[in-house]
Amino acid sequence: MAHLDSDEIARYHAEGYVVPRFRLPAAQVQAMTGALEELLRNNPGVRPEKLVSAHVAGDNGEGVRGVAAFLDLARDPEIVDLVSGVIGDDVVLWGCHVFCKPAGEGFETPWHQDGHYWPIRPLANCTAWVALEPSTAENGCLRVIPGSHRAQRLHEHLHEDRTDLTLNQRMADGTFDEAAAVDVELQPGQMSLHDVYMIHGARANTSPRRRTGVALRYMPASSVFERDLRPSDGQTGVPVDFARRPLWLVKGIDRSGRNDFEVGHKF
Repeated sequence: MAHLDSDEIARYHAEGYVVPRFRLPAAQVQAMTGALEELLRNNPGVRPEKLVSAHVAGDNGEGVRGVAAFLDLARDPEIVDLVSGVIGDDVVLWGCHVFCKPAGEGFETPWHQDGHYWPIRPLANCTAWVALEPSTAENGCLRVIPGSHRAQRLHEHLHEDRTDLTLNQRMADGTFDEAAAVDVELQPGQMSLHDVYMIHGARANTSPRRRTGVALRYMPASSVFERDLRPSDGQTGVPVDFARRPLWLVKGIDRSGRNDFEVGHKF
């Protein structure tokens, strides 16, 4: 089974992100690339950067027709074990967002902190960002501000009423030093793990090569998915329905005793 070595865990806690040595087998990446094409065919009217809850098969109630293969990826025991190395042995899967940036016109993802958007208390989340295609500085890879998570503070975000952004909330100018940014370049099958407080974003894709990553969202089962909260009050630029979002306990037990694993499921 995959696991994070002690140096990888130390880097995650010190810098807010890590690229594990583990990578998905080529055959699994190929299968997921096929699932991506199915997802794109199923959602011709949705911007490919905004394929939220792609793991909920069929009409997911959030404007996207998902594909079950993304749920299989999110529940992959090796990915879950990597995540548990930094958030503990009780893990809840609560989201999956496919960010597919078309060649030449892929949207920018403004600098932001994930915790600004999510109804989870306390915030202790980890995202596994899995590359299905090469993700490079040229085609708009993930960029991070190392160490920006350490204060565990959510900074002010400003709303931008634009139609060419993946998300419509941007960090206020002067909040951080963009010169400290690091490009997280990944090859297919590689992934990065990042902390909920880490400042990150991605440039627009103006290159001739498409860039696709799958953001798998996890939280420790000591946290609670608070369905009555509405962070950013619908101003994110991505339609979500947290009140009906399904959760999966993918490892351990629900330590909080308050998470609902029936809402949103199609039994």
